[in-house]
Amino acid sequence: MTKPLVAAALALLASGAAWADVSVTFVKPEEFTDMPRSPIERERLQKDFAQYFASLDKQLPPGQNLSIEVVDIDLAGQLWPRRSGGEDIRIMRGGADWPQMHLRYTLEENGQVLRSGDERLSNMNYQQRMGRHSDSDTLRYEKQMIDEWFGKTIVPKVASR
Repeated sequence: MTKPLVAAALALLASGAAWADVSVTFVKPEEFTDMPRSPIERERLQKDFAQYFASLDKQLPPGQNLSIEVVDIDLAGQLWPRRSGGEDIRIMRGGADWPQMHLRYTLEENGQVLRSGDERLSNMNYQQRMGRHSDSDTLRYEKQMIDEWFGKTIVPKVASR
């Protein structure tokens, strides 16, 4: 980091301004509706979700903190085990296999709760919508669902006059 950037960061911290933060915990992930059988794959999935939720901090105003508890996950599609071992295969038909997630959240600023709730997210039309996530992203439908919830519930846009 260059000296001007370090000085700016220190000045921001000294002024009392705080960074926005998003933290996530998984409540009994072994009981989730839809998780890979492999412990390595389950850990990778939780890590991917935790990193994605954490990346949402860029959309929060400085000083706000969002705590998320993931209570359940049902990924898009159906999981089919491979006979020869290896990773399971997820098949998405676009029917009654849409992604769903159960979350509890608390949004705080300066120790005061701004918003909290218990939400059940779902995206029944997950294959009919264009999203900003790459087709190679295995969690693109779930991330699109999270983005919609975050934009509507956590940082709603004010309609222009």
